[in-house]
Amino acid sequence: MAAGKRGKPAWLPVRGGCLIALMQRVTSSSVTVDGDKIAEIGQGLMILVGVEKGDQAATADKMAEKLLRYRVFADSEGKMNLSVLDIQGQVLLVPQFTLAADTGKGLRASFSSAADPQQGRALFLQLVDIMRDKGSSICPDLPRDWLQTGQFGADMAVALVNNGPVTFRLAV
Repeated sequence: MAAGKRGKPAWLPVRGGCLIALMQRVTSSSVTVDGDKIAEIGQGLMILVGVEKGDQAATADKMAEKLLRYRVFADSEGKMNLSVLDIQGQVLLVPQFTLAADTGKGLRASFSSAADPQQGRALFLQLVDIMRDKGSSICPDLPRDWLQTGQFGADMAVALVNNGPVTFRLAV
C-alpha cells in the first residue's frame, strides 16, 4: 500500500490545518434550506468544503486555484484535460463541517481538528470571495451566477447528479 504524508497509507485523511474539498463533477446540483432552494447549478462542480484548525488565507488562495484549474472534464479525445473554467461551467460550494472529522478511532467521529464555527465561516467566505475574483478574472465571460454557495451552519438538503461518477478529495 502506498504511503502518503507522515507515513500513513495514502487513503487515510491528512490531519492538521488542512482545507479539505470533496469535489464532484455534476450535470446539476442544488441546495435547499427550510424548503427553499437557495442555490442551483447546471454542468460544473459541486464542492463540499471542510475547514480545520490552523487554516489561513493563504490556504484558501491555494485551494481556490486548485479547484478552478483542476482538470476533471473531458476534452475532444475523452481525457480529463479541462477545468471548470475551460468549459465555462458552474460551481456550487457547500460548507461541510463533517469533512474535518477524525474517524480513525471507535465508532463515533471526533471533531477536535475542525475549526471553530467563527473561523470556519470566515475561511469558507474567504474561499468564496477568492474563487469569485480569480474565476472572473481568468474567464471574464462566465455567467453572473457561475458561483453559488450553500449556507454555513444550516441544515441543508444537497441534491446532485454526479457525472461519471467523478469525485476527488483535495487537501491543501
